Amino acid sequence: MSTTAVDLEAERRTASRRNRTLAWRAFRRNRLSVVGAVIMLLVALAALLAPVISPYDPLIQDVVNKLEPPSAEHWLGTDEFGRDVLSRLIHGAQISLLVGIISVAIGAIVGSFLGMMAGYFGGRIETFIMRLVDVLMAFPDLITGMIVLAVLGGGLGNMVIAIAITIVPQFARFAHAPTLGIQGAEFVQGAVVSGARDGWVLRRHIFPNIRGELIVLASLWTASAIRLEANLSFIGLGVSPPTPTWGQMIRDGLVDLSTNPQLALAPGLALLVTVLGFNLIGDGVRDSLDPRTRSKR
Repeated sequence: MSTTAVDLEAERRTASRRNRTLAWRAFRRNRLSVVGAVIMLLVALAALLAPVISPYDPLIQDVVNKLEPPSAEHWLGTDEFGRDVLSRLIHGAQISLLVGIISVAIGAIVGSFLGMMAGYFGGRIETFIMRLVDVLMAFPDLITGMIVLAVLGGGLGNMVIAIAITIVPQFARFAHAPTLGIQGAEFVQGAVVSGARDGWVLRRHIFPNIRGELIVLASLWTASAIRLEANLSFIGLGVSPPTPTWGQMIRDGLVDLSTNPQLALAPGLALLVTVLGFNLIGDGVRDSLDPRTRSKR
């Protein structure tokens, strides 16, 4: 690598560290971002401590006390099998966060890799990858998830795979465009001329320059993944009963909506607040990484 390229790379790293510091300060000054972080923290703590803080076992049935209204003993009442709704609501957060985070992680890794490969190598590789991405993006996310689950069957693992497949083309398309611009930069070309391997160039030069945008996309798509998991569970393609999930609880609660509205409203509100929290974090991260909006705070 030439001396100029080395200097440019050093300047880039220094600027990157400075931008991360400024971004963190801007994020902390954004009140909505802090609210989103608090919401996410509370939901995560509820999911992690579910066996400790839930008042009852979410799977134990008590048909004698079924469809009880909210009381001091059962804060959100009981469902049609006499199970404590609050306990099932708390344990349902585990599935939502687990599916949302893992599916986004898989989709982000695979999709970002494919997008960078397409932008960096170009030619037939780019054509093949991006046409495949176009095909996947032609279907709505819910339809894609339904097709995958119809082929693979239900279950937690298949749910994660189905949602990850819907996310892959989003990250591939997002990573492709900036890679096209970066791969012609002097510090990248200098690394290539000096004999650096393609994998090293992608890992050390391409990825760090698009990492911030990918983090923003991941935070926003986590909310979408949680919502998609609830949608699939609502139509009966999610985790098999009696494991509690918010989408399944909403579906089951609709039967008694007029007499026991909390059965559907409680998981619905939990889903709404969780998705809102992740969206607020995503918006805050996006604003803190954008110098134009960051300078206004």
